[in-house]
Amino acid sequence: MDFFDLLTMAGGLALFLYGMHLLSEGLEKLSGGRLERVLENLTNNRIKAVLLGAGVTAVIQSSSATTVMVVGFVNSGIMKLSQAIGIIMGANVGTTITSWVLSLTGIESDNFFLQLVKPTSFSPVLAVIGVIFILFMKNGRKRDLGSILVGFAILMTGMDTMSSAMKPLSGVPWFTGLFTMFTNPVLGLIVGALITAVIQSSSASVGILQALCATGKIRYAAAVPIILGQNIGTCVTAMMSGIGASKNARRASIVHLLFNVIGTVIFMTVFYSLNAALHFAFLQDAADSAGIAVVHTGFNVLATLILLPFADFLEKLSLILIKPDEEEERQAREVELFAKMDERFLNTPSFALEQAYSYVIKMAEITRESLNKATYNLFEYDKAAAGEVEQMENLVDRYDDEISGYLVKLSSRNLSEPDSRKLNMLLHSVGDWERISDHAMNLSDCAREMNKKGQAFSDKATEELKVFAQAARDIVSVSLDVFEVEDEEAAKSIEPFEEAIDVLQKEMKKRHMKRLRKGKCTAEMGFVLSDITNNFERIADHCSNLAINVMQLREDDTHAHEYVGSIEKGEGTEFDRALQEHLRRYELPGKAAK
Repeated sequence: MDFFDLLTMAGGLALFLYGMHLLSEGLEKLSGGRLERVLENLTNNRIKAVLLGAGVTAVIQSSSATTVMVVGFVNSGIMKLSQAIGIIMGANVGTTITSWVLSLTGIESDNFFLQLVKPTSFSPVLAVIGVIFILFMKNGRKRDLGSILVGFAILMTGMDTMSSAMKPLSGVPWFTGLFTMFTNPVLGLIVGALITAVIQSSSASVGILQALCATGKIRYAAAVPIILGQNIGTCVTAMMSGIGASKNARRASIVHLLFNVIGTVIFMTVFYSLNAALHFAFLQDAADSAGIAVVHTGFNVLATLILLPFADFLEKLSLILIKPDEEEERQAREVELFAKMDERFLNTPSFALEQAYSYVIKMAEITRESLNKATYNLFEYDKAAAGEVEQMENLVDRYDDEISGYLVKLSSRNLSEPDSRKLNMLLHSVGDWERISDHAMNLSDCAREMNKKGQAFSDKATEELKVFAQAARDIVSVSLDVFEVEDEEAAKSIEPFEEAIDVLQKEMKKRHMKRLRKGKCTAEMGFVLSDITNNFERIADHCSNLAINVMQLREDDTHAHEYVGSIEKGEGTEFDRALQEHLRRYELPGKAAK
């Protein structure tokens, strides 16, 4: 094996690892967070947990990614430690699917149909289709599918390149001696664990071992302990994700390690005890890709079957290794407000985005409640209610800071086009909901100031203001409904509603001027009334912004704003009919000002 063979092998390894990364990332994005939501909504049924953990991992091709997600779920309080154990076990089984796919490269036959089954035969076709999807398709999901196809093709090309480059090693004495040394089970175990810990993927590590089998010099005696070690090495990623997390999250990563270590100890003890008595002849046979897949799957399935009934023991053992303290018990009673926006979820952007979205909905609900309390306080002042409005305003400000910071971090990740649009929508919307909350606080301040000075509006002004306040509350409620369901058509109904509130404000000012001329109102109360109506009008403006934000989920920023600018508002138009309907619904009492 010369320098150029070594260079070819390194290039094949690089292609293999990059292809696996691209494949996993594409599958993750195409799932759109749905797989993660399945895990989140998991029941306490451990068998179901194992099956779901295996299924999700088989799809996203990474037990490390699944386990890191689970650590995040436990850290955020979404999932209990007892639920996580089943998923962790299932993830170990699910990750073995990669070795079976890679084993297809070892098919040796002149039969045309068997040749077609070989990934090296059909992967070029997948690569061509994938490139077409990436370059010429505008649909984000089709482009993600293209990434998956190209990733698979690159992975298989790398695998084939590695195998070809390693075949000359069969005649190199030092290489043969190296793997003869690995027949020492403990040494092979350590090597497998170290390699996997470095590349942080048991699937990739097993794939490299399968490529080495092309030399024909690796026997099962060397391969078996290396495979067992690879299962331990993959725990490093989860252990690293547990750094800085809650104790319960660290316990989830410890359970992952315990499962693999205990499973390996049991397997090695039983296997090598039987070998000492029966002398397994196959251990001296040359390992092949299919055999590696069998050992990899067999170990993980057996370990799961043996240890699943002892899941409670693993949980208790993790509690012994990481003991609870008073602070943790206090935190367990008081769920952390923003725990679901865990930074570990940033590695699965679609799910992280859904978590952030759920917080924006909560923020909007608090804002709506704050506005309702503030408007009612204008007419019947309640000091306790005013205090609640202030508390809610502070809480909304905190939501604004936490969500915005999380979304900014998420924006640096590789997002699909739909997710990118949604992230931009949320970033803009958070600011609008926060400003509506500010205006609710302004209204509460107006109510407090009027109560302090013993001021009150005239009966007619009060009646008019109640109608105007109801319109403001209603447009916020409608905007929240539109925002929550992301209904683009319903979003278009907000603009005539906002226009109706503008008309109502102008009418309110005219009526106030009329009362002022007749001496039925004071200039000072006129300033208060103007301040209140201005806040209502600005609230409606932010509702209009929210509607535009929702429309941008389907169209870009320019098109959404062009739509608002191009609305035909003439008499008899759809816009005019909606406007007139709102004006009839919120008609101010008494005669209109002239």
